[in-house]
Amino acid sequence: MLPKITRSLLPRALPLRRLVSTTPSWRSDALFVHRDTPYNNPKIAFEFNTENMKRAQEIISYYPPQYKKAAVIPLLDLGQRQNKGWTSISVMNYVANLLGMPPMRVYEVATFYTMFNREPIGENFVQVCTTTPCMLRGSTEILNTVCDHLGGIKPGQTTNDGKFTVVEVECQGACSNAPMLVVGDDFYEDLTPETTKKILSAFAKGQKPKAGPQSGRRTSENSAGLTSLTTKPYGPGEFCQPEFQ
Repeated sequence: MLPKITRSLLPRALPLRRLVSTTPSWRSDALFVHRDTPYNNPKIAFEFNTENMKRAQEIISYYPPQYKKAAVIPLLDLGQRQNKGWTSISVMNYVANLLGMPPMRVYEVATFYTMFNREPIGENFVQVCTTTPCMLRGSTEILNTVCDHLGGIKPGQTTNDGKFTVVEVECQGACSNAPMLVVGDDFYEDLTPETTKKILSAFAKGQKPKAGPQSGRRTSENSAGLTSLTTKPYGPGEFCQPEFQ
């Protein structure tokens, strides 16, 4: 005869718990969680300088008064530029106060868009695109060239002299000129390892190399030359009146 099974004899499922005291934070948490540091805390004062305040007021004027919070993205960008390329907690709090927004709403924006840097960056912010079109044309080699040329740093790191920060990014919208990278606001396209090194060396010397394609073409025309419209087009366009041209 089988023994009577009581509830106390049944195995109990252990509760699923994530012990904060023993579990390290996930890598992705660092993008969204703020922890006060000596260089990033609410006690550090920030406010727009005279020029940027004038620009901020102009931006705010584009929106109806009841919707001025719509200016949060351009104002955060303005604050990031004044704050040497990164968006601190003080920048976010200042923008929130200026727009009459709950600070949390500003935090949500700053942590959602990758254009806002949550940590200090180097003097030259190098963003290497590695999305499919660039990858198919050698962006992995370009990224490795950048990291090796800058002393063996890895994406997300800054050089010891503070001159360069390198990150790997998604599409920058210059797919026809792949592979490419961005330094500051300038695009450098049609890259090879050699031209990449020249660009970085120029920035290291305090120079600003010419932006755009590095292959000799002017914009994004076919690098092999014209394959269509190689002769003067025919049709109405040839004979239309001057006022309609």
